[in-house]
Amino acid sequence: MNSSKHTELANHAWSVADLLRGDYKQSDYGKVILPFTVLRRLECVLEPTRDKVAAEIERLEGNGGTAPERLLKRASGQSFYSRTDLTLKKILNDPQHVAANLGQYIAGLSENAREVLDKYEFTQQIKKLDGANLLYQVIGRFADLDLRPEVVSNHNMGYIFEELIRRFAEQSNETAGEHFTPREVIQLMVNLLVAPDGDVLSVPGVGRKVLDPACGTGGMLSAAEEHIKALNPDATVEVYGQELNPESWAICRSDLMIKGQDPENIKFGNSFSDDGHSREKFDYLLANPPFGVEWKKVKDEVESEHRSLGDSGRFGAGLPRINDGSLLFLQHMISKMKPVDVNGGGGSRIAIVFNGSPLFTGAAESGESRIRQWILENDWLEAIIALPDQLFYNTGISTYFWILTNRKRADHRGKVVLLDARGYWQKMRKSLGDKRKELSKEHIAEITRLYADALAVAEDAEHPLHGKVKVFRNEDFGYRRITIERPLKLRFELTEETLAALAESKPVEKLERSAEFVAALRPLIGSTWATKSEALLALKDAVVAAGLTWATGAPFTKAVRDTIGVRSPEGEVQKIKGVPEPDTDLRDAENVPLTEDVDEYFKREVLPHAPDSWIDHTKTKIGYEVPFTRHFYVYQPPRPLAEIDGELKMLEGEIQAILNEMIA
Repeated sequence: MNSSKHTELANHAWSVADLLRGDYKQSDYGKVILPFTVLRRLECVLEPTRDKVAAEIERLEGNGGTAPERLLKRASGQSFYSRTDLTLKKILNDPQHVAANLGQYIAGLSENAREVLDKYEFTQQIKKLDGANLLYQVIGRFADLDLRPEVVSNHNMGYIFEELIRRFAEQSNETAGEHFTPREVIQLMVNLLVAPDGDVLSVPGVGRKVLDPACGTGGMLSAAEEHIKALNPDATVEVYGQELNPESWAICRSDLMIKGQDPENIKFGNSFSDDGHSREKFDYLLANPPFGVEWKKVKDEVESEHRSLGDSGRFGAGLPRINDGSLLFLQHMISKMKPVDVNGGGGSRIAIVFNGSPLFTGAAESGESRIRQWILENDWLEAIIALPDQLFYNTGISTYFWILTNRKRADHRGKVVLLDARGYWQKMRKSLGDKRKELSKEHIAEITRLYADALAVAEDAEHPLHGKVKVFRNEDFGYRRITIERPLKLRFELTEETLAALAESKPVEKLERSAEFVAALRPLIGSTWATKSEALLALKDAVVAAGLTWATGAPFTKAVRDTIGVRSPEGEVQKIKGVPEPDTDLRDAENVPLTEDVDEYFKREVLPHAPDSWIDHTKTKIGYEVPFTRHFYVYQPPRPLAEIDGELKMLEGEIQAILNEMIA
């Protein structure tokens, strides 16, 4: 079937929008068109075996029993069936009872088919259409839609349904990005995911299992299946998914149903708290999870698994901050990689879309940093690809592909590719939400070629490829966060302010004769001392001379020192048990690359500026981040002032000429 036929059939289904206009918002057209398309396809697929199913029902129920689901599925030859002889055309023959008969028709479908229509809230749509006197006309449009398998193959039906999904997403583009990824982005993602396996996938009889744990409407799964089939038409591809949004789940499950795949592979629910594929492992995993979405609703379940299962669970490496679950999705996917066997077989590949946050968010030893460390130390990260901004429907921010695998080629082990593809885009003729840019076929081909070239080169960051690719060692992204201390230096003085602060300190307030204590010190206002011992001696003498007792104990002494001590570069170094006391106001931190000696770095970068500083090694932390932008930053010198001045004068001249014309 050619593309014009796809478009013709899609247009036929979408023509129902003309009927809905006025009674439905434009963004809600799909709520009617998509489930009716599913219903009509199921009807066409079931037509050849309808009599066989009816005979099986009659045979089994004639014996006083209920026909088991497995026998009816076997009779229909599909993963679904219908218990009724109703069709859309038969329903049209009784105009007075259209809604009731359609309800009876749906009730007679197998549970898995009904469940899909329920998630579309199809019953509510039937009531709404009936109330608007539109139901008969809408059914009439779909009853004429020829979706018989001998006319439209499962593969081609997928194209038609995808076209309808795309139109629906574009009509409701304020939320489309949550459930629908642009087709060209998916195509590039699948290319990079599958490309290194081209030789393996061409083997006769090869089988592959693909998972998208945030599958939305199923576009990524369809593209992955299509790509593998293009490499090997005889390959067996099983697709699996999970989705939290009911409507998106229904669309994805419908897509599998009408293409002949097993719809039971698409699970409904939250992947974190209710893993629908807990016992499965997959060859390929890909996802475009929502950017920056908090995981507060599943906090208890995730934290419980983290604590109780540790490394044997999905989230043992660490937990990101509560307002961004991106790295939870990645850990979930990693847990489903197939192990590599002793002969180098098995293993998996992962592709996921992130915004910039997972690259660097989180300080050393935070949850995010520990997750990055875990990934890099296990040598799973193959590459990160920076994409142009404004590629997605609901955000204009920059995005990145992360590609991971547990079966890197021998010459690429310990390496990570960074590919800067931000410059590969063309402007769209018409914006869709925040999507103003798109990737052309040529862009996809060029990025795919660059990626293949990068994987063929095991060089470090000093040898960029095409200026767009750099190859790093895993440890290049690690650093030690060292704490730099400098000594607390104080001079001492008694002023109105420092005396008032001393009077308000807890150790002085607790004195029995605190007011007299403060009064005894007042004559010393204006005095200064170079050392702590001199200051304490002077204060003590004044208190004793007034007939009072000088308090003892560390808290009291510290309160006096802290209130009358003033920071000064020339002040006395304060010590605790003979060791310089750190000044918290001067405390600093430095990130030292793991590949560099800390002491050498300290001597070179810190001591020349702070000769009295030292490293507190007890506070050193290990961190990991991927500063992508920094690695590809190119300094742009400012334009010469003379050039800017000349341009301003030229513009002034043009403005003056326009003004002269207006005046004339």
